[in-house]
Amino acid sequence: MTIYGSAWRRNDKKGANKRKKEALIKSGFAVVSINHRSSYDAIFPAQIHDVKAAIRFIRGNAKKYTIDTSFFGITGSSSGGHLACLAGTTSFNNSMEGNLGKFLNFSSHVDAVVDFYGPTDFLMMDICGSKMVHDDINSPESRLIGGQIQKNKDKAKAANPVTYISKNTPPFLIIHGMNDLTVPYCQSKILHNILKEKGVKSELITIIDGGHGPNVQVPEIYNKMISFFKIQLNSTINNDQ
Repeated sequence: MTIYGSAWRRNDKKGANKRKKEALIKSGFAVVSINHRSSYDAIFPAQIHDVKAAIRFIRGNAKKYTIDTSFFGITGSSSGGHLACLAGTTSFNNSMEGNLGKFLNFSSHVDAVVDFYGPTDFLMMDICGSKMVHDDINSPESRLIGGQIQKNKDKAKAANPVTYISKNTPPFLIIHGMNDLTVPYCQSKILHNILKEKGVKSELITIIDGGHGPNVQVPEIYNKMISFFKIQLNSTINNDQ
């Protein structure tokens, strides 16, 4: 599954990341791209509820669309990376499940996450350095939770993927450019460190000259994503035998 980046402000970009999807399809993976409610449509946790409803829908319609869901990987960029991370860290955690759709008896668990420079700890973003002020009341993060993040810390923490990391969290591949001035590099470093502390498999690919997309969304990195997914696919198959 792929999730687009839009600072959570769009609900019509499922066609984004065309090159990434093409790379996955050429390598043999079935790819589903989803939309979710924007922060103008509804505040958090509506967005992750939509993601999890989409995962359940895919599992519930696997036979109809001839999709093998025995392995389920998820990836996203920027705000899409945030939602992909959150889907991973809340696996087997009902607190963000929601009750959307007709397939509530199916699992929303994902087996592997590839995060392209997603926010992971809203309250730390300005400390790390950014071209925008994330603590501002009009920032994407503040709009997402429905209030200024530093004045609504509980709501901000509820939206942070790092809040939910546990032994049930699936393996992560995290990709971030050090020249990213929109989502600072520290966001991936924080996520990676906590995953490792909790005993979760995590690899962080640091791109020295990478920005918020430039030099990051490139074929070489897509190949690393594909290799990671294939390794996790084989691991899942072996564990199920």
